[in-house]
Amino acid sequence: MPPLEPRAGAADDGAMSATAPLRRLIDLPGLRDLEHKALMTPRMADLDARPDFPELDAVSRALFGLTADEADAVPRPDGWDRIDLKPDRDQVAAFEAAGWDVTDDRRRPLRLFAHFNVQLWLAVRGVAGTLPFVPEGDDGEAAAMARLAAEAARFRKNNR
Repeated sequence: MPPLEPRAGAADDGAMSATAPLRRLIDLPGLRDLEHKALMTPRMADLDARPDFPELDAVSRALFGLTADEADAVPRPDGWDRIDLKPDRDQVAAFEAAGWDVTDDRRRPLRLFAHFNVQLWLAVRGVAGTLPFVPEGDDGEAAAMARLAAEAARFRKNNR
């Protein structure tokens, strides 16, 4: 899938955006490691492979309080728009509107997106599960600084 457009509120001139920063799914505990493992083991991203990778359910339960199978079994409230069944691009845009970035650093949906999207939708909408706790005042600055440092190191290495 080709990369998406720049994130909403992203400024090209380097100025700070007036909108609140998006919470990044990949920055939640355990997800970056799982994404890396999925890069090395592409089968992990297949929905029918979930039983072969119990760490997917373990991380899901730790983050959202329910597994993907439990999330699938949750009855949807009246008026549910079936957003969890829409194409990834539509879900990415809808998650951004809800304050979540579910893409990787290249603006592509996470490899494991389909393993976590239903739980995140249910939690964001208050239907079932929980959203991971983020300490007050923690706006992801440490994660952003770590990404900038890694990008700077890559730039220096590639431009010697």
